[in-house]
Amino acid sequence: MSDKKMNSSRRHHLKSLMLSIAANWIQQEKKDLVVAKEAYMAENCPKPSLSGDQASLMETCKKLHALLDKVDEERYDMEAKVGKADKEIEDLKIKVVDLAGVKKPALKKVRMSADAMLKALLGSKHTVNMDLRANLKQVKKEVKEEPAEAVGDWRKNIEDKADRKKMFETS
Repeated sequence: MSDKKMNSSRRHHLKSLMLSIAANWIQQEKKDLVVAKEAYMAENCPKPSLSGDQASLMETCKKLHALLDKVDEERYDMEAKVGKADKEIEDLKIKVVDLAGVKKPALKKVRMSADAMLKALLGSKHTVNMDLRANLKQVKKEVKEEPAEAVGDWRKNIEDKADRKKMFETS
């Protein structure tokens, strides 16, 4: 397969086509939303008849107030459900992040010494000495002198051991 680059005019033409199609879709969605709102309002809020005497108008007002109270209760319930769902989603997102864990990046080798790095960060005016060995406690080495055993005649040592052998044989 050879990778052919698209001509800039062709790319621009395709991009403009995609944008025009998307704009048409957005307009259609807006129209559908308006139609859905009108249908909902016609279904749930019929037009009040304003003809009649004062008693019928008062009755109509009472019905409208009852309908408003019912709608407010439904809205409150929906807001509570949405808030609960949002909180649960946030908790689940936090759990996902916790389960994934934090990956530590691989350390890169630094070619600068600590002195050079501090000098680069602080500037040449500040002279910082990072001689870490200077702060260490001085420890004197103690030479343990083990008493040198008298190296004697090895034949005498064997004779001393021979007595032990006799001790085990007699028992």
